[in-house]
Amino acid sequence: MIARQNVLSTIRMVREENLDVRAVTLGINLNVCANPDPDKLARAVHKRIVEKAHHLVRFCDEVSAKYGLPIVNKRIAVSPVSMLLEGHSVGTAVNVCRALDSAAEMVKIDLLGGYSALVQKGVTPGERTLIDSLPQALSATKRVCASFNVGTTKAGINADAANMIASKIIDTARASRESKGFGCAKIVVFANMPEDNPFMAGAVLGPGEPECVINVGVSGPGVVKRAIDRLVQHDPKATLNEIAEEIKHTVFRVTRTGELIGREVANRLSVPFGVVDLSLAPTPRVGDSVGEIYQAMGVSSIGAPGTTAAVMLLNDAVKKGGAFASSAVGGMSGAFIPVMEDHALSKAVADGTLTLEKLEAMTAVCSVGLDMILLPGDTTAETVAGIILDEAAIGISSRKTTGVRVIPVPDARCGDYVDFGGLFGAGVVTRPASPCGAETFMRRGGQIPAPIHSLMN
Repeated sequence: MIARQNVLSTIRMVREENLDVRAVTLGINLNVCANPDPDKLARAVHKRIVEKAHHLVRFCDEVSAKYGLPIVNKRIAVSPVSMLLEGHSVGTAVNVCRALDSAAEMVKIDLLGGYSALVQKGVTPGERTLIDSLPQALSATKRVCASFNVGTTKAGINADAANMIASKIIDTARASRESKGFGCAKIVVFANMPEDNPFMAGAVLGPGEPECVINVGVSGPGVVKRAIDRLVQHDPKATLNEIAEEIKHTVFRVTRTGELIGREVANRLSVPFGVVDLSLAPTPRVGDSVGEIYQAMGVSSIGAPGTTAAVMLLNDAVKKGGAFASSAVGGMSGAFIPVMEDHALSKAVADGTLTLEKLEAMTAVCSVGLDMILLPGDTTAETVAGIILDEAAIGISSRKTTGVRVIPVPDARCGDYVDFGGLFGAGVVTRPASPCGAETFMRRGGQIPAPIHSLMN
């Protein structure tokens, strides 16, 4: 029998602490749509998505109403689109991207991921076509997100691919100048990209996944923050291990709630349930911030010495609580630090306490990487590629996922304020302490070999 106190605490999480199911993401394999005829390919992609997802939003709304738990985003992740583009032109790639966007609008979902390529060991003609299409495709569509995997612990890092993608990120920023480079907010570059991530912009239906699957992303930074507040109010001298225990117990309840929602949506759609990703992904609202969690722990100035340790404590406790709650925990599960989407992190960058270099250190122990970072408009492709390689190096050497989502804002300078609105948030433009000086290294290209520990397994 469910304990009354657990029921009451879950109700409090929903009503007072911003608990929600951040994303229900339907994965759809598009490989069956492959066709040498460009028009038939685009039509097949559109038709398959509409057929598989036309009930997704309705079922999510019904389950949300049944349990009184908000489902904020209904999304789709498709198998890597680059696999459909072998033998096709950039024009075909753009038309396929438009078909994806049109289908997403028709089934009323907010974002669609999977305009993607896995290029950690090399780049095929179809993958190059997709990369070359990014500026035109993402500036001409609203809902489609792109992701790339440029490194793995086993394969090392494909520096050629990182350079190629970085150049197209610069071009995409220019192509979406009217929206302050917003097209780049829909591009993320990974090392060790997970195949079952329900969160954008990195969602993709990776290798080994079912034909269709429901993955759920549950986020509760407000819940965790309030739990720490109550603990510290009761015992102002609470130790760090006691804070970690409180986080684990809180995350356990959040994970159980998210899995319940995900399995019911999957049953209604008659597709398998995949994973629940318990990632503390913030929104710009006060009270729904990961940065506020660090402040509740005692890091009043985010970026001060001790911040990285606080990130590690939180990330580890989240993973442990989720793993104990469910055997279906997947995705990236942990703590995200998307600067623009978190008002406390954004303010710390604006105040100068949180630098790009400190953020990079924090990514060594968080669940993703440098996320939603605004860069000046004069940022070079070599600088972006260097940021990508640095993050990939952290990921493959520590056997974890790392990612980069940076937005070079056309015509912007350091300190300028940019507001994308909604979940994408706002922030100030920043840059590396030394943005130049490694151009010769970057231009060498090639493959950075895998670390020795991966070769000895």
